[in-house]
Amino acid sequence: MSAVTDGPHLESRRRDGVLRLARSGSKWLSTGWNGGRQRADCAYNVSVPEGWGRTDLEAYAAERLERAGFECPGPVLFTGVDVVDARGAHCGPVTAYATAGVSNPAALPMEPSGGSLESSTVGGSDADSPAGTVNVVVYADRRLADGALANLLAVAAEAKAATLLAETGFPGTTTDAIIVGHDPDGQPAAFSGSATPVGAATRACVRDAVRASLHAHYRPDSDVECPDSLEDAAYGVSTDVRAQVLEPGLEVADGEPER
Repeated sequence: MSAVTDGPHLESRRRDGVLRLARSGSKWLSTGWNGGRQRADCAYNVSVPEGWGRTDLEAYAAERLERAGFECPGPVLFTGVDVVDARGAHCGPVTAYATAGVSNPAALPMEPSGGSLESSTVGGSDADSPAGTVNVVVYADRRLADGALANLLAVAAEAKAATLLAETGFPGTTTDAIIVGHDPDGQPAAFSGSATPVGAATRACVRDAVRASLHAHYRPDSDVECPDSLEDAAYGVSTDVRAQVLEPGLEVADGEPER
């Protein structure tokens, strides 16, 4: 497939189950298997087959990129969703791409029934397999401060969770991951919160890309269905364990009354 320029100088290309997003000289922050900060010209989202159980992820990623003919190194995410169902969105200084499937939802009840950390897996035993996965890659055509780049992960995760709750009733899956990138030579941006142009654009792009990918993945002629409940899912977890609520300690200076 020929390359497509989706936003300012960001190029997308999909081939052999691999989605490549390219922008020369970009800096990325990834929550994926080999995550952290990285300077690279590309970022990837790689579809894996059903029943995939490879643990040598670095070697597997190299094999898949080589097979697809992509030589540029960069951060990699894995997904059980075919990248044919990947969808992107562009708004202002931001472009985002998502693959979205929820066969392994992660529910977070607000009135948990209680239990243990070990008793939350339902519907199957392999909660670490990317059976569905919602992967998001966000690129901002700005030079983000270090804190702004890290905060962009939170902005993207919030938008992803809000969109999934509205569309599926689940805030995420057991294997979601996000990559955010920026242009170190671009116009500076010190902040990326929801009220900033970068943050607002990210929220819009993530919402629309995730929704579009969900609709593509669960289209009427597809052989997969979005689960209506945790029990209907192939895999999934519900965080029913209760945490202990704490109040911060109060340090009182000598001679002063405690308030």
